[in-house]
Amino acid sequence: MPVSRLPWLAGVLTLLLAALWAGLIRLGWAWPPLLAPLPMSHGPLMIGGFLGVVIGIERAVGLDSRPALLAPALAGVGALLTATGLGGVAGPLLITLGSLVLVVAGAAIVRIQPALFTAVIASGAVAWAVGNLLWLGGRPVPNVVLWWMGFLVLTIAGERLELSRLLRLSRGVRALFLVIVLVMVAGMVQATVDFTAGVRVTGVAWLLLAGWLLRFDIARRRVRAGGQARYVALALIAGYGWLAVGGLLALTHNGAMAGPRYDALLHAVAVGFVFSMIFAHAPIIVPAVLRVDFLYHPRLYAPLALLHLSLALRILGDLLLWWPARLWGGLLGALAILFFLVLVITAVRRRAAVAAPPRVVPHAVL
Repeated sequence: MPVSRLPWLAGVLTLLLAALWAGLIRLGWAWPPLLAPLPMSHGPLMIGGFLGVVIGIERAVGLDSRPALLAPALAGVGALLTATGLGGVAGPLLITLGSLVLVVAGAAIVRIQPALFTAVIASGAVAWAVGNLLWLGGRPVPNVVLWWMGFLVLTIAGERLELSRLLRLSRGVRALFLVIVLVMVAGMVQATVDFTAGVRVTGVAWLLLAGWLLRFDIARRRVRAGGQARYVALALIAGYGWLAVGGLLALTHNGAMAGPRYDALLHAVAVGFVFSMIFAHAPIIVPAVLRVDFLYHPRLYAPLALLHLSLALRILGDLLLWWPARLWGGLLGALAILFFLVLVITAVRRRAAVAAPPRVVPHAVL
């Protein structure tokens, strides 16, 4: 691994651990917060910090652009300032600036390769920036969280559309994908003025997108391949299932911006869908970005299974108001992520010096 990658890796791990700790405290575990603002910074740390930095790094590496590294650098520092409470508005401001740099990077990718999938990925960065600008303007986190979720869902959707080109999808199928994206964006916009209605419209889009991915994504055809290909395919399909669950929960949402149903809605997508994508693509993206080799082993199924079982327990606890299930589901989910992280680290091998570093596709982060 190049030495220049080590500070970035350390920063990403710090943000992830801080976000997990903050989330468990917010869930109800009576642990020391270490820093007073930490528990309320869970969302900005996870989305604006960890995920924003990971996506920003991969985008910069794919573009081979040092200026593009400003996006993850600004977002990471801003997330840490938000968690510590230092600098007041400086934290949200830096995260916002980082997202605007990512918008510029996304626009550069569209110029290099004009296509529907690059436009959708770029629109994900725009969604993140819009949510951050609303947050910077004083909107509470629950009021902008759909924009942040849109950042993740649109980024992943665009990547999967790109990979589905191998199937030579018809013009009608691609047009349906575009309609779904437009419905999702309409829901996010509507939620800014009418949260309940906007959540429900977004839920319709999530349901439709989950159905589209389950039907047309290449993952369904890779289940029989065996080895790493099967592992990736099953992780993807499980994630699409959780996106559908998130859509159903959004359709029945009562407008609450806190509480168990709100928790279930967000984490069905943020954990079930997004982290499934991370688990699926880490064996591909980690070696490409860090310039190392990765030795796949079937033990990766263990944290994947734990992630989904623990999330099911947590959401069951949310819906039935069964607090021990919520607590233990959240804790086991965090342990699944840490377990996966350990397995990934132990599977990494230093790449031989003679090997040429591969080019990273700039839109394959999750």
